[in-house]
Amino acid sequence: MIQYFLNKEGHIVEMANAKDGAWVNVVPPFKEEEFIDLSENLEIPIEFLRDSLDIDERARYEQEDNTKFIVIKTPTENNSFNESDAYYITIPICIILTHQQIVTVNSFDNGAIKKFLNSFQNRHPDKKNMMVLKIFEKVVQNFMEYLREINQKTNQYEQQLYESNKNSDLFNLMRIQKSLVYFITSLKANELLLMKLSRSNFLKLNEDEREYLEDLLVDLSQASEMANIYSNILTSTMDAFASIINNNMNTVMKRLTSITLIISIPTLVSSAYGMNVEIPGQHSFHAFYIPVIISLLISVVICWYFWKKKWF
Repeated sequence: MIQYFLNKEGHIVEMANAKDGAWVNVVPPFKEEEFIDLSENLEIPIEFLRDSLDIDERARYEQEDNTKFIVIKTPTENNSFNESDAYYITIPICIILTHQQIVTVNSFDNGAIKKFLNSFQNRHPDKKNMMVLKIFEKVVQNFMEYLREINQKTNQYEQQLYESNKNSDLFNLMRIQKSLVYFITSLKANELLLMKLSRSNFLKLNEDEREYLEDLLVDLSQASEMANIYSNILTSTMDAFASIINNNMNTVMKRLTSITLIISIPTLVSSAYGMNVEIPGQHSFHAFYIPVIISLLISVVICWYFWKKKWF
């Protein structure tokens, strides 16, 4: 689906087709016919539009004729039905700068473009570079918001682990760990992209726009550092819980072994007295009580020894 937006005197107007100064937003569901028409009408290489469909497309920029193409990664919730998948993944946003329009192509709905749409009435269509930088800003804000959500979820699952030690809570932490791997990789790629844009002046930024880009680099570096810190803390936490679980399992096995040993003593004594051979005291009135008392005494001694060694 293709949407056309125009800023008229501070108001967002949705158009039926592309006009000069319009923002063209392409969102799912995609149709090949729409890609072909958009490519012909706006003189955009069809490869630029198709590249956006690849969820693993890396952050980069390139130029063909007078059309500029930029890919930046942004976070989004993972709608996979597989319970072992990450809670959040990163997807590409493709930004295409033509002669008179700015085109964005999204493989999934994402919060960055929605935020940009909400602030589109404040944008100046003749300042396409600033519009691109604003999209970058919304992407950075999106990362920061999702990182805060991840931190809250991590604290929640850690608290549940303290109380229950269920495997499901460990699986939830594992899914968060996968999300952070996506974030760290994409943040690093985005940071390299912005650094290259700053050095090469691909967008031909003026002084104010260059300063704005430098500020975005600082914010992006902060988000990257946050993701790395959360990942390191989560890794240490999962290792600690794994050690605790292993220690608890060893303690349980030690107790079970001790109980098995204690129970085996009466069995050993009774089996000795139950043999079909002549044994001392078998004709005595107390023949039944003798093995019982011997078994109890040995069991009590072994229990006292295990308790002294703190095996219970």
